[in-house]
Amino acid sequence: MALDDQPLTDVHATQRKELLAGLLEPPRSINPKFFYDERGSELFADICELDEYYPTRTEINILRQESAAIAEAVGRGCELVEPGAGSCEKVRHLLADLHPSAYLPLDISRDFLLDAAQRLREDFPGLEVRPVVADFSAAFELPPATGRRVLFYPGSTIGNFEPAGALDFLVRAAQLVGKEGGLLIGVDLHKASEVLNAAYNDSEGVTAAFNRNILHHANHLLDADFDPEQFEHVAFYNAPAQRIEMHLESRADQQVNCDGTVLTFAAGERIHTEYSHKYTPEGFAALAAQAGFTARGCWVDDDSLFSVQYFETV
Repeated sequence: MALDDQPLTDVHATQRKELLAGLLEPPRSINPKFFYDERGSELFADICELDEYYPTRTEINILRQESAAIAEAVGRGCELVEPGAGSCEKVRHLLADLHPSAYLPLDISRDFLLDAAQRLREDFPGLEVRPVVADFSAAFELPPATGRRVLFYPGSTIGNFEPAGALDFLVRAAQLVGKEGGLLIGVDLHKASEVLNAAYNDSEGVTAAFNRNILHHANHLLDADFDPEQFEHVAFYNAPAQRIEMHLESRADQQVNCDGTVLTFAAGERIHTEYSHKYTPEGFAALAAQAGFTARGCWVDDDSLFSVQYFETV
């Protein structure tokens, strides 16, 4: 049964609580999942077209070129689950070879997800598409599995977690897919700082607009009055920690009314909006092993910018 009509019970209340908690507790932060309201999703699609931003096109090229090999490793006819599916674009490069028994895209942006699912049904009429409006970072339920379950997690989103959080995610992924389940995941790789800094500070300012848009989303969810233009986009590669850091820095002393709570920002004070950790293939495989996964395949582009890795539960 498709879940297009799944009710939104207290999803918004949970989001409001999480947003406000992050803004109140120093250092201030907003979870990067809140980038992706409708406008944020549009801006991220624009980012993916930028010359400086290599991850999306590199991952897509790997999926295109290695689709048959990936399907051979993963096994055809699995039930494919994709958390944070958004526009469901990347899975399209696998469907012809993978032939999943069903595809379950998950996302917190209801309208965007349901529109993407409908387009996928139209383009792949033989595919059973069952969208689930859910936040993978919170408790949720999936319908009973119709076959062997494989989690598809592209986009290097795993890098948004601190290593301990990434391990927690992988543990939950292993529990979700169960015994003999699989995980097909995109992992961005450690590389020269200048490449990474350029990717997150594009010359057209699209990434800056994307970063500031999270405050528009916060205004909507919290009935707040952030002025995004009063915050500077700050992004840099922290080489010792092997991670990109993104922040919004207050341009001046200011106050923001946020859901009835007044937040006071000093000039130069930052809101942390994203980490993007980078790994070596061996380092990530070691992390996945701690969650009970065994490495079964790894595909890397010729320039060693990005990897798509496949694991199975033991």
